[in-house]
Amino acid sequence: MIQSVDRAIHVLGVLQGARRLSLSEIAARLDLPPSTVHGIIKTLAAHGMVVQDRESARYRIGPAVLKLANVYLDTLELRSRSVSWSAELARRTGFAVRTAVGNLDEVVVIHHDPRPDGSRQMPEVGIVIPIHASALGKALLAFLPDQAEELARRELRSMTAETITAPQALRDELDRVRHTALATEQEEAVLGDCGVAAPIFDASDQAVGAIGLVVPKEDWPPSDAACAAVRETARAISRELGAARWPVPPSH
Repeated sequence: MIQSVDRAIHVLGVLQGARRLSLSEIAARLDLPPSTVHGIIKTLAAHGMVVQDRESARYRIGPAVLKLANVYLDTLELRSRSVSWSAELARRTGFAVRTAVGNLDEVVVIHHDPRPDGSRQMPEVGIVIPIHASALGKALLAFLPDQAEELARRELRSMTAETITAPQALRDELDRVRHTALATEQEEAVLGDCGVAAPIFDASDQAVGAIGLVVPKEDWPPSDAACAAVRETARAISRELGAARWPVPPSH
C-alpha cells in the first residue's frame, strides 16, 4: 500500500462525512501532523478534489470528485437498467425509491426517484448508509453470506436506538430475508425513515445491488401490494441483467 495515496483517500473520506472542516480538524480526525495533512490537501486542491472556502478557510470536497462519481455511475449497468423500473415503482407505491450497491461496510445510493407527490425533496444519489442499518444493505448481505459473517464478527455501529448491533440478531434478521427475499428497516439508520428492499442479481448469480422504498414512519408498514411491487421490480431488473432465477440461493 502506498502511504501517501492511502492518506489522501482518508482525507477525502473525512470530508465526505463532515462536509466542511479546518486543517486542524482534519489532522485531528486522522491523527496526523497538520503539516502532513496540509501537503496532502494542497495536492488534492491542485487537482480539484478539494476546495477551500474563502470566507471560512475550511475545506470541502471539490468538483473533480463529482466528475469521477458521474463517470462511475455511467458505467454501472445496474443503474441504467433500474432507472425506468425505479420510476414505475415510485408511481405504483407513492413512495421514494432508492437503488444501491454495496461498498465494503456501506451501501451507496446510485439512483433515487423522489416521492411522486410533487413535494420538494433532496436528491439522494451518492449518500452512504451502513450496510447493516438499512433494508437495502440487509437485502444484499442476506445473499452474501461470507461478507455477512465477517461483518457480524465486528462491532456494529449504532445509528439510532433501533439499529441492530448484536451479531446474532443480525444473523437472525438475514435468515428471515433469505426466506422472503425482502428486507425491512424501521428507523435503524435515520429517525422517521423506514424501508423495504429486495436484492438484485446479475448473470453470474451474484447479488450486485438492491432496490427499495423509503417509507415515512407514519406510513409504516407498507401494504402487501407495495411489498409485492418491490419484489417484482427486483426480479425484473435481475432478469434484464441476465439472472436466470430470482432470488438466487446464497452459497459459501
